[in-house]
Amino acid sequence: MKFSIDGFVIKAAAPEEKKAAFLFADELEARAGKRPAITDTGDSFSFAFSCREMKSRDCFSVCEEDGKITVFAQGIRGFIYGFAAFLKNCIFEGGEFETECSISGDYSPCKEIRGHQLGYRTTPNTYDAWSYEDYRRYYIDIMLMGCNTVEHIPYENGKSRRNALMKYDEEEFLAEACRMADELDLDVSLWYPNADGETDETAAQTRKKLVEKLPRVNVIFPPGGDPGDLPARDFLKRCKAISKSVKSVSKDIKIFPSAQAPHGIEGWGDEFVKCLEDDSEGIDGIIMGPNHAFPLDVLRKKVPGHLPIRFYPDITHNLRCEYPVHFDRDDWHYALCAGLSRECTNPRPLEYAYLHSQTKDFVCGSVSYSEGITDDVNKFVWSSLDYDDNQSIKGILQDYARLFFAGVPSYIIAEAILKLEENWYGDPAENEGIDKTLGIFRSLSEKYIFLNKNWRFNQLFFRALCDWLIRHRRIFENSLIEKAKSLVNQGNLQEAKAVLQTDYDWEYKAARKEIDALAALLFDEIGLQLDVENYHADSWERGAVLETIDLPVTDRAWLLGRFEYAERSDSEKKDGFIKRVFNRNRVESDEFYYSVAEDGLAGTGEPQEGEVYINVQADRPDVNNGQMPCCMFKVFDNYSFYLTAEGFSPGRDYRLIVTFADRNYDGAGIFKITANGKTVYEGGLPGGEKNAVYDEEMLCRGFMSREYPLPADVFEDGRLRLVMQEEKIGVMISELRIIKL
Repeated sequence: MKFSIDGFVIKAAAPEEKKAAFLFADELEARAGKRPAITDTGDSFSFAFSCREMKSRDCFSVCEEDGKITVFAQGIRGFIYGFAAFLKNCIFEGGEFETECSISGDYSPCKEIRGHQLGYRTTPNTYDAWSYEDYRRYYIDIMLMGCNTVEHIPYENGKSRRNALMKYDEEEFLAEACRMADELDLDVSLWYPNADGETDETAAQTRKKLVEKLPRVNVIFPPGGDPGDLPARDFLKRCKAISKSVKSVSKDIKIFPSAQAPHGIEGWGDEFVKCLEDDSEGIDGIIMGPNHAFPLDVLRKKVPGHLPIRFYPDITHNLRCEYPVHFDRDDWHYALCAGLSRECTNPRPLEYAYLHSQTKDFVCGSVSYSEGITDDVNKFVWSSLDYDDNQSIKGILQDYARLFFAGVPSYIIAEAILKLEENWYGDPAENEGIDKTLGIFRSLSEKYIFLNKNWRFNQLFFRALCDWLIRHRRIFENSLIEKAKSLVNQGNLQEAKAVLQTDYDWEYKAARKEIDALAALLFDEIGLQLDVENYHADSWERGAVLETIDLPVTDRAWLLGRFEYAERSDSEKKDGFIKRVFNRNRVESDEFYYSVAEDGLAGTGEPQEGEVYINVQADRPDVNNGQMPCCMFKVFDNYSFYLTAEGFSPGRDYRLIVTFADRNYDGAGIFKITANGKTVYEGGLPGGEKNAVYDEEMLCRGFMSREYPLPADVFEDGRLRLVMQEEKIGVMISELRIIKL
């Protein structure tokens, strides 16, 4: 169907219909440059809203007849979904627009709950800089995706923590945010952790007083952990007290505690489930989120069947989180970890679609964890799948493009977003697609000038530039290292050092300046905080990519530091030391070297047991400051570690050298190392023999090595299966060697 904004008339009579008509007119004006007419009578209209009883407020129907479109819904929520279906199917060219295919039909969501956390607090990389109007605009944006819930956060620990960006007191804001949500018929959930020093009575009264002041509250979400430190029985007892108190204000408020286990309370999850089995009165559902007591499928089996589970997926973080990049194998390259860190712009549509497919059967819906707009694409993908999980990812991304990139062919935007996800496959130095992805964004920027005022485009462009910068810095510096290594092997140390000090070329420097310019623009456009000093990011870890983009992504800085170390040492030993440094990880053909950062979990040759946590060090400015080689950029953290290696010489004794995180080992249990089932060490953690010289020369602050004997009789046909286990605090390693005695 074809339309022109001139002559386009929206028909709406009832109050809810008129409210929808005004919102729809806003959307059309933003895309077609002119506001359409609105009428409440007659048959001369292009698009109409009509109230009708539906299965729920989330359902709507669309009828296309005689060149006219009518959306039927129960109220404003369904009407917004209805005109969103039109906009997601529309191609705009100036004042003309047409739908690509028919949208007639009845629509109802797969999931009852579909939302995102939009907390107004200091930690987000965006939300704390927003005005009420910014929030209202984003409410509408996420409703265009099919959302029906927003989650907010009262005072943390019962008091204000306003920063320089926040225009409002947090609870003053909360009241207005709830009012705006109510106006749009968005459900409101409150993430409300226990504060220090609260009793059951004070917790219940505090929450009752708050909900009495708020125009709308539908759900209260008390986290069991993260934060939280109450034993499970005490936690649920408090939740029931809160439930009774707030339901005295409104019986419709639901209590959804989370099965997030506090660290250090053994058996918390089992006790949580037992208490629910004994008595779940006052509890309306359960939330599954990070630091979970059980995997989702196990939780669903254990929790009483009458209690629905709401998912709390973390779609905003890339590392040190529940679903790191490539969470099924956790192989995001350390150079990208270093430069982009935990909360960069991170469209991961295919990966999150896979996660959604693995979790959807266990939950009644989701409200995602989010700390700003860097996960905007992920929000759209997740909510679209929660509404209709039969959609293709390319189709969803084209809907996203038609909604927010009007005037640009939707397939190009969809392809550009998918290319950004592909940028994160493998070593960026070897991924030529990164250059092609940046080329797509440059071409779009030049051909469609208006995109340069679109924050969604600019943040994707910013990411493409950052990926390019990391790739080319890595290519350039690795070439310097190879040249320097050749010179070192020839004994030309000063020339080698000079090579390593070579500056970047003009193209690299120009791209780096462009990144700064886009950062300033994004702060002005949407409040994205890309550094601490200029844009008031909460910390380097909270989306402040400018704090990490220049961190080392090769060994160049570390090698230069080793030159300086050698120059302070005995000059007679300098040549040998520098050669050892350049050959730090080299082993003979019948020896073995493994690095968590360089080789990933796949390099162990075995599946690991349990839920492995990779503690990435690469993006920590106080750690990755030139003192650490890249091979130590990731730390494996689990109660067990399995590795299989082969090619060892028969009849030879070997030694195992492990690099551990230097941590507090108080409370550790028995640490055991077996080789092909034979115990080679059993005792305190870490045990083994120290090598202070090696640690000083080859490691950095926060790490230590230990050596263990591997006698010839532990090998079987030159093959070794190595197992490390410790059941109290776990094993934390970054690398290991198996070398001949």
